[in-house]
Amino acid sequence: MLSGKVRESISKAEAKALRKNGYLIANIYGKGKENVHCAFKRNDFIREVKTKKNLIFDVEVGSQTYPVVVQEYQKDPISNEIIHVDLMLAQKGIKAKYSVKVKIVGTAKGLKNKGVLMLSKKRIKVKAAPEDLPAEYEINVTPLDVGDVVLVRDLPQKEGVRIVERDDVAIVGVIKSR
Repeated sequence: MLSGKVRESISKAEAKALRKNGYLIANIYGKGKENVHCAFKRNDFIREVKTKKNLIFDVEVGSQTYPVVVQEYQKDPISNEIIHVDLMLAQKGIKAKYSVKVKIVGTAKGLKNKGVLMLSKKRIKVKAAPEDLPAEYEINVTPLDVGDVVLVRDLPQKEGVRIVERDDVAIVGVIKSR
C-alpha cells in the first residue's frame, strides 16, 4: 500500500521544498468530506499506479487509509515529471464520474486485408458507484474487417453503470492502409 504524509502548510515554499526532496504534492477530496493535503514519494506513487489491478487503490496518509482514484495530474512542462495529482475518494454508494480503461483482445481479420487497427479511445467515461465500477471494457476485435468499427453504443451495458460518452463515438476500428 502506498503511504504518504499530511502537509501541515500548503504554502508555495513548502511545496517547492517537498518537490526538491522527491515528493509529489497531492490532494484527496470527496463529496461531503474535508480535503486532505498530502505528499507521496514520487517514484513510489508512479510504481503503485503502474502496478495497480483496479481503478481504485488504497493510500495511507497519516493514520488514515483512503480508497482513491486518480482524477487528474499535472506535469512540469519542461522536465515532463508529474508535480501534482488530484485523488478522488471512492465513497461507497455515491455515484461519480470515472474513466475506465479499454482493453483490446484478439487480432482483427482486416489486418490480413491490408488494414490498420486504430484505437480512438483508450478510456471510456462512466458514472457509477465504486462497487459497480467495471475494471475495464474488453473489446474483441477478431471479427473486424477493413471499414468496420466498434462504437460506444456497442459496449455491453452493466447494471448501475451509465456511459456518459456520446453513442456514435468510435472506440476502435480497422481502416484501409495507404
